[in-house]
Amino acid sequence: MRQLKVLQRIDHWVALGWLSRLDRAFAGFLLDLDPSASDGVVWAGALVSHQLGRGEVYLDLEKLGANPGPTLAIPADEARQAADETCIRELAQLNAYSLADWLRTLAHSSLIAPAAGSTPLVLHGARLYLRRYWQYQQILDSEIGSRLQPVRDSLPASLLAEIDDLFDSDAAQTDWQKVACVLALRARFAIITGGPGTGKTTTLTKLLSLLIQLAADERQRKLSILLAAPTGKAAARVSESISKALEHLALADHIRRQIPKKAATLHRLLGSRPDSRRFQHHRHNPLAADIVIVDEASMIDLEMMAALLDALPAEAQLILLGDKDQLASVEAGSVMGDLCRGAERAAYDAAALAWLSRYAGVSLPAAEAGSAINQQTAMLRRSHRFGADSGIGQLAGAVNAGDAGRAQAILRDKPAYPDLHGLLLSDTADARLKQLISAETGDAPGYGHYRRMVEQPPRDAADYDRWALDVLRAFDRFRVLCAVRRGDWGVEGLNQRIEQWLFPGKKSALWYPGRPVMISRNDYNLGLMNGDIGITLSDAAGKPRVVFPDSEVGGEALRWISPMRLPDAETAFAMTVHKSQGSEFHHVALLLPATSGPVLTRELVYTGITRAKAQFTLLESRPDVFMQAILNSIQ
Repeated sequence: MRQLKVLQRIDHWVALGWLSRLDRAFAGFLLDLDPSASDGVVWAGALVSHQLGRGEVYLDLEKLGANPGPTLAIPADEARQAADETCIRELAQLNAYSLADWLRTLAHSSLIAPAAGSTPLVLHGARLYLRRYWQYQQILDSEIGSRLQPVRDSLPASLLAEIDDLFDSDAAQTDWQKVACVLALRARFAIITGGPGTGKTTTLTKLLSLLIQLAADERQRKLSILLAAPTGKAAARVSESISKALEHLALADHIRRQIPKKAATLHRLLGSRPDSRRFQHHRHNPLAADIVIVDEASMIDLEMMAALLDALPAEAQLILLGDKDQLASVEAGSVMGDLCRGAERAAYDAAALAWLSRYAGVSLPAAEAGSAINQQTAMLRRSHRFGADSGIGQLAGAVNAGDAGRAQAILRDKPAYPDLHGLLLSDTADARLKQLISAETGDAPGYGHYRRMVEQPPRDAADYDRWALDVLRAFDRFRVLCAVRRGDWGVEGLNQRIEQWLFPGKKSALWYPGRPVMISRNDYNLGLMNGDIGITLSDAAGKPRVVFPDSEVGGEALRWISPMRLPDAETAFAMTVHKSQGSEFHHVALLLPATSGPVLTRELVYTGITRAKAQFTLLESRPDVFMQAILNSIQ
């Protein structure tokens, strides 16, 4: 009876949306393992499962006792309005439960162990983990820690001239790209972080040229260098960016040939196994690589990072690139954000400062030394994309700093920032929204140009690939980004409206010409990954096909695939901000819902803004929701 009662209470929380059915199932699983488990242990299991669903790797018991509502992302107004008295009382009891109370409750449970063992839960200090995620964290800590120790105490004199040739530095300003390269020459782990347009890929290309030259000096052999990204879109972008960077760098031919120009997805790099969480490459079958580079590392969750580290040879160097301030992965673990904590302070110790002074020619002010990871992390600070007159750059900076007042002022100053636009949605807003989305020309184009191109197929079959490529490029000039999936201003509702505005009478279930679709499940046989976007078009024979850029071949290669062969796919006029990571668009319209919630954060707004290259439009369904989002940070 006691077991039934605790599960019934959890069921009430599930009905309120405070917990999920998966959380309830895990609580039941714990009781199956140990029918004598206390109510506190069962509740703790349900809550750690809940946190995992929110992207948190562990349950912080100290924060839970101090402030349970925000810790569990239960808004106070919902708690008061929707919950019954028992649920309100249970929430209050959590608030009264101290860390010491939790530790006493969880002590001596057969379901929980401090570290070693096979229990489903692991307690480490004030943190309660699922064992699998505890193991992932140990892999990350061990493998990165082993790569942080310097492997060189000096650089050959021949390399110093190469460093000077690659960087034309202004002595009055710190060249952070040079700092990043010189730091990365020191150990077998490096992080290069920075906002959009700060030159991460250019820095990487210069770094690789130095590492290749260094290997020639030290080992007299070529390096095996692997380049990867979390998604197909991100892999295609970094491949293109490196090719462009090489066009502007004067490098010797033998170095240029060794720099990889084609990135793979992490799943393909590690060798995904269908219907399995395991990969072909692991510690007993490691990758054949001297250097592994991962772009858009902010998108990597803890499980994937652990798999990558597990597959690295002991002597391989790992280089991570990404924007630490972007949204973390949809899955659990904000790995990049955690690794980069303190990066903005340039908190280098005496040994790192001496190394930078000697080989980068920079003199940084002494500060309280940060973590060991900080010593191998460089943050790029100068945006080459957004100048001082860029509204997008100024707005992104204000949002990232949590300065809601300045962000609002920037949005209101339309004469100073013509690349920014705003629209307050209301019951009468559909006409204005339709006009925005259907725009064909002007400074802030919508989907009009792409729609017109869809309606004008070529007469000659030989021209169909060129036409399809132009359609894909036209579609990628604009995107509507949403914070949520459901509701009138979420992805699902907005996709239906946009579809009727652009293609009246069409339905998402139909494969009509012009329908954009996003793949939502990996299909390794077709070479399609979750997040890949294609456009439905009629081929030269009049048959419906979905056209995708061929990420395996690269360049302008396309794949025409029958819709009947596709894995799960959904209409993609609008997409979530999470799904947009790794992409850039000429014009972005970011739509914020009326209800403020845990998902609506500063990091989400910043990520949405920085997907725009030239024009940004903010769509608010309530006047103050933008400001509330800026004040709500994940950190």
